[in-house]
Amino acid sequence: MRLTDNDFQLFGLPERQALERADIDARWKALQSEVHPDRFAAEGAAAQRVAMQWAMRVNEAYQRLRDPLSRAAYLCELRGAPVGAENNTQMPAAFLMQQMAWREALDEAAGEAALEALDADAARAEAAALEEARRLLDDAGDATAAAAQVRALMFIQRFRADIDKRLAMQEDMAGQSARAK
Repeated sequence: MRLTDNDFQLFGLPERQALERADIDARWKALQSEVHPDRFAAEGAAAQRVAMQWAMRVNEAYQRLRDPLSRAAYLCELRGAPVGAENNTQMPAAFLMQQMAWREALDEAAGEAALEALDADAARAEAAALEEARRLLDDAGDATAAAAQVRALMFIQRFRADIDKRLAMQEDMAGQSARAK
């Protein structure tokens, strides 16, 4: 292991989007047991500091690899097509129209059932977009197109987070109403 290894090399995993979460988790646990600072307590403060750097590096890699969206963005970057979501928000017109329709539906949603139906629709779109990112990265080798797909996934995840906020507000209002009775 070298600190300069990419996350996949560090974890001994293939540079692919399609990875099993259980494999990532198992490798993380194995690496943590190798580099945990407590294992180096008898070797002094300097060895523990180095172990702490390794533990932090392993945890950072784990955070990127365990999340499919982060893993896809990382693969795009490794393959020379950084997502650049902060300064590249270009999306296909059909995707933008879908976003507008979802936003309108969210504004008009009355009740938990409507919000949950909207979330289910967005979840299906998220799963399809994630599968397309996997296909572009693993099968087609098209990191540039995959980067655009990752940007779309970021929009979908933000939208789903907004739905979650609305659902939480619905629950809070229901709880307040129940307490008022």
